[in-house]
Amino acid sequence: MVLMADLVVRGATVVDGTGAPGRIADVAITDGTIEEIASTGTGPPLTGRRVLDASGLVLAPGFIDMHAHSDLALLAEPDHFAKVSQGVTCEVIGQDGLSYAPVDDTTLDATRQAIAGWNNNPSDFDWNWRSVGEYLDRLDSAGIAVNACYLVPQGSVRMLAMGWEDRPPTPDELDRQRELVATGMREGAVGMSSGLTYVPGMYADDDELTELCLVVASLGGFYSPHHRSYGAGALQAYADMVEVSRRSGCPLHLAHATLNFGVNRGRAAELLNLLDEAIAGGCDISLDTYPYLPGATTLAALLPSWASEGGPKATLERLADPVVRERIRHVMEVEGSDGCHGVPVEWQTIEIAGAPAAASSVGRTVAELADASGRLAFDVFCERLLADDLGTTILQHVGDEDNVRAIMRHPAHTGGSDGLLAPAKPHPRAWGTFPRYLGHYTRELGVLSLEECVAHLTGRPARRLRLAGRGLVRPGYRADLVLFDPATVRDAATFDEPKRQAQGIPHVLVGGVAVIEDGRHTGALPGRSLRRRSDGTTA
Repeated sequence: MVLMADLVVRGATVVDGTGAPGRIADVAITDGTIEEIASTGTGPPLTGRRVLDASGLVLAPGFIDMHAHSDLALLAEPDHFAKVSQGVTCEVIGQDGLSYAPVDDTTLDATRQAIAGWNNNPSDFDWNWRSVGEYLDRLDSAGIAVNACYLVPQGSVRMLAMGWEDRPPTPDELDRQRELVATGMREGAVGMSSGLTYVPGMYADDDELTELCLVVASLGGFYSPHHRSYGAGALQAYADMVEVSRRSGCPLHLAHATLNFGVNRGRAAELLNLLDEAIAGGCDISLDTYPYLPGATTLAALLPSWASEGGPKATLERLADPVVRERIRHVMEVEGSDGCHGVPVEWQTIEIAGAPAAASSVGRTVAELADASGRLAFDVFCERLLADDLGTTILQHVGDEDNVRAIMRHPAHTGGSDGLLAPAKPHPRAWGTFPRYLGHYTRELGVLSLEECVAHLTGRPARRLRLAGRGLVRPGYRADLVLFDPATVRDAATFDEPKRQAQGIPHVLVGGVAVIEDGRHTGALPGRSLRRRSDGTTA
């Protein structure tokens, strides 16, 4: 028995992340580790230098955001209040095939511009890293609020090896990509991501992806693709990624695994049957979703891929050319751009979330802006991209509620916010994903039980990440923990007011250190990078 712990959390309902029924217990924490768990009132009480009365609260593992875009926010705004205030204690970054490592001077500048809509592009920031290892070192030296795992971004790797060209790699270029992926993995990345509706990663065919996944699998990682379509070709795109996983032997984690647009309404069962058959056949598959209908991305992502070949400068030149603009318009409005998932764009579903050069357009759809100005919607689209230097972000209102509920019930499901923190009016998922799962979908709708929901957000993603001693409430595990009120926990962030703190989450601990206490940030920055080790675990 613990003689005197640093902290005893007394009388909470412990929901441990395995899916097992909760039980009322006292939890002793010393040196950042859970030392003992004892059922309340069944023996001598655990004693601690500090005791937190948690009667009426649930004590759970901290939530793991399996799809985060906090690569820059963790450093630029280290308190990370949007995430830690909703109970997140670990994020997986390096998503959608584009991030800030590995890079060189040239590709760093291009990447900063290409994903400014996701993360901003501060000119006064110290970009003092180039490799994956150096980036993870920077996280550790700077101090961050939550822990972070990193995925090697395949688009960034391709950019380093062969620029922004839409063609197959030469043998030497493919070898260079293999080398970059292997180096990133050895420096601590947990796997590889792709953004197959974003350039330049989308220029890779499945054979090229399979070659890179062979490297990832050999080093104990997993592959997390944003695949080629969430619209007209969605089911085939999922099947293609399953086949890459099967051919390479690489575990597959499907990023924001939604089925969007009218063509996919009510088709979740077809996707889940596809995945179940693959799992039964031996594939290792998991997925994440966010509990909302609209998606969020950059406005430039809707362009056809050929319009973005050559990088941001070439893209802006095409948008300024009337002849090329007309060709782009026809593809987007008539044929269905691959950037818009093969579906002809519906301007009334495209809401501006961030516009650096025109704050007054935020919160309005492209169709509304066109009607108000008497211009064509496509011209508004082009002028917005030119004025914002491609930095415009959007909400895309294309989701289906039945699909969202069906997918989140699947046993391979985990939670991911896909939250963009930079826009002036971000998607509320950046502030509300995890309490929305607990409040709206669990307490109010009963889609999941409380224990199931916590397992989806903690123990299951911890297994995918192969976290050593994290992700459960268990003796010997790190005290990455959240305390929430099951009766009141809810997302307060809305589409009108997206930067509102979640309710009913009074305490969050990272490594036993209180980061949220009585609903307020303590200023502590105990998080660090969690790196894949040679034994295949992440710590």
